[in-house]
Amino acid sequence: MQKLHPFIFALLLAGMLAPALALADDDEVDDAERLKVAAIEALISAPPQRALPIVTRVLQGDDSDEIKEKALFVLSQIETQEAQDLLVEVARSGSPELREEAVRMIGINGEPAAMASLADLYRAGDEDLRVAVLEAYLIADDADAVLAIAEAATTADEFESAVQTLGAMNASEQLRALRDKQGMSEALIEAYAVAGDVETLRELALDGSDPQQQADALHGLAVAGGSEANEIFMQVYRGAQDEELKEAALEAMLIADYDEGVLTLFQESQDPKEKRRLLETLVNMDSDAVWDIIDATLENGGA
Repeated sequence: MQKLHPFIFALLLAGMLAPALALADDDEVDDAERLKVAAIEALISAPPQRALPIVTRVLQGDDSDEIKEKALFVLSQIETQEAQDLLVEVARSGSPELREEAVRMIGINGEPAAMASLADLYRAGDEDLRVAVLEAYLIADDADAVLAIAEAATTADEFESAVQTLGAMNASEQLRALRDKQGMSEALIEAYAVAGDVETLRELALDGSDPQQQADALHGLAVAGGSEANEIFMQVYRGAQDEELKEAALEAMLIADYDEGVLTLFQESQDPKEKRRLLETLVNMDSDAVWDIIDATLENGGA
């Protein structure tokens, strides 16, 4: 059987055994069902040639999905072609719950031929199965496969799910390849932020051709962090002709807790309305500097 990292194996095993423990505590479950649970658990350490026929019989029999899910975990750890073929078959034709579980197990196993079947399963699957396929690609770290899904997406929701997965994978190269995708920029920018792609976010934040995209990029930079982002917030704020864009830059400084920049802008401003807005932001940031400003303003009407 395939060797998993001990920590991953422990997590998977815990997830597999939790329902078994629930079964053991349910008075309505008969002793035969409990015994089947114990038998499946025992197969985890059995030789593949002994485990595979039993697992196959369980998966093709009339046992509950709970029992079959445990058998799927054992099956995913058997490296023979027969085992992989059976795993793919369950992913194609099992009950909805078993199909989704089988798809995730394909991702855990990472066997190339089985992984290749996921593209067809995604195209033919319902929303839940498509989510499971994306999870399998995430587990297997197959960013190119997720990129292909994003490029072929026909709806905003489908595209968003794919780019969110790429963000979680820190797949900056694949996300950059999607930069020219039109009409879905907000989801893509959020993915850049999750992936920590400050370079792309910086370019978008300084691109004045689309104010809304620029504002989204500023928010993304605030999430991604970094001292360079603070300089961009100041540059955009000072150069903005659009009040909404200026507000977006200020909100980004609030998210990034960049009170030094807000204080500098307050000191530079000659507009009472703007100064009030900047002062409110400093208060919301719980900045130490705000108390000196308040004292000075109450004392002589200025800072």
